[in-house]
Amino acid sequence: MVIMSEINLQQDITECVKVLHNGGLILYPTDTIWGIGCDATNANAVKKIFDLKKRAETKSLIVLVAEDRDVLKYTSHPDLNVFVYLKNVQKPTTVIYEGAIGLAENIIDTDGNVAIRIVKEIFCKQLIKQFRKPIVSTSANISGEASPQNFDEISNQIKNGVDYLVNYRREDKTKHQPSSIIKFSKNGTVEIIRP
Repeated sequence: MVIMSEINLQQDITECVKVLHNGGLILYPTDTIWGIGCDATNANAVKKIFDLKKRAETKSLIVLVAEDRDVLKYTSHPDLNVFVYLKNVQKPTTVIYEGAIGLAENIIDTDGNVAIRIVKEIFCKQLIKQFRKPIVSTSANISGEASPQNFDEISNQIKNGVDYLVNYRREDKTKHQPSSIIKFSKNGTVEIIRP
């Protein structure tokens, strides 16, 4: 049984990687809630997410990475103490970093900041590692509507608007919550944006 689920997990990842390489959108379970994802380095793919969600491009999106070193690759000068902080938190935590580099310009805010979360959840981590690039994650809802807490709560409009729907965790009825969001400032203080 375990082997079968590992095969299914890999099939989902393989399909997602194909879609992401082609600039498409995926609907997938993250380490928090279900998200709409795309290649975080492809501005055209990012625009498709804004269009699908009917979301203003001035609103930021979260970027998921697999390892600490990925943060160093996509930000110019992070405070390394952030990694110590993240090791000591239980809840998945997104950090707003200054000096974003190498990412699609439409996910970087006007101050040059970007929201990045290092994932620990197996599906996301393996997907990002096999894709070899960061992935956008934004809640699977039309802007202004409630974030779905599991697959069953996602609207057909969203499901029909993506190129691939992941099968993994569709049966999970657990009510998942969005991540915490913090800003880690240069003087070492932590500003809580979303608890």
